[in-house]
Amino acid sequence: MRHTALALLLATPLLAHADPTPLQRAGAARLTAEKSAACVAAQPFYWEVGNATQPLAGGKAGDNGPDRDTEMAIASASKWIYAGFVAERRQGQLTAEDVKFLHFKSGYTYFHVCRPTQSVAACQESLINGRGRENPATEDRFDYNGGHMQKHAVLMGLGSLGPDGLALAVRQSLSPVLGHDWRFDYSQAQPAGGGKTTAAEYGRFLRATMSEQLQIGRLLGRHAVCTNPQTCPREAVKTPIPETESWHYSIGHWVEDDPQAGDGAFSSPGAFGFYPWISADKRFYGMVAREQRHGVMSGDPSDKPAIASVDCGREIRAAWMDGQPRR
Repeated sequence: MRHTALALLLATPLLAHADPTPLQRAGAARLTAEKSAACVAAQPFYWEVGNATQPLAGGKAGDNGPDRDTEMAIASASKWIYAGFVAERRQGQLTAEDVKFLHFKSGYTYFHVCRPTQSVAACQESLINGRGRENPATEDRFDYNGGHMQKHAVLMGLGSLGPDGLALAVRQSLSPVLGHDWRFDYSQAQPAGGGKTTAAEYGRFLRATMSEQLQIGRLLGRHAVCTNPQTCPREAVKTPIPETESWHYSIGHWVEDDPQAGDGAFSSPGAFGFYPWISADKRFYGMVAREQRHGVMSGDPSDKPAIASVDCGREIRAAWMDGQPRR
């Protein structure tokens, strides 16, 4: 009897830390998406969580929300796709120049916007984008700006391409892994922010990334740099992340490793609220998928759709990981 009691005592901590069941994970994530304060603030949206082979749970939250096949503008979630394209073209061997451009330290920071009819190079060289000049004050410092990828695309030989041509180039590089029916387009020839797709298609990219079928999967978290001017003023100029948190930036994606709030997930939130992520252990991916234009230009980070989706998505991720719904 004493041996049995001892065995039970020793087993108790193991039982307490056992992984939640799939049903517990899915139920906790769904309740969080539908009921938590952070997620109610971001509704309506489509959410999904999956592993390297398939979606595991998901659905609509809020009235009249999108579904997984609703095409939407994904803004800065395009950055991860472009980084994936570059990694495939380079067969996983990025040059020092690639790294400088893809973690936003190139100095090309006068960029603002592209017109739908412009090519990659015409947009980069336009007056509103500083004629494509470098800004010496931001070179070798992190500055979150679309100009880095715009100039990099020109250097990659994509300068003459408009939105359709750029999308074709990206699809041709990624479709051998993602499938020749993979859909991804651009509303502007802007690699850093012009993408449009569906949650279903972005999910294919995330699954292939976390399984390392795509070269970008081997680069998650690599070459990560400090991004918060409050933390590292000599290394960073501007970040869209609230300065109360300090994330790092890797190859076209964020590392959510703030010492207090972070869990190390990899992500690429877009300005309109499309928030894709891969867990730090690369076991799961997820998305909060929506397109919300209201609040994009707000000076208050808490009003921005991207931040609201991050706040909600992190709660869904946490609920999935421990099987406990957030409120």
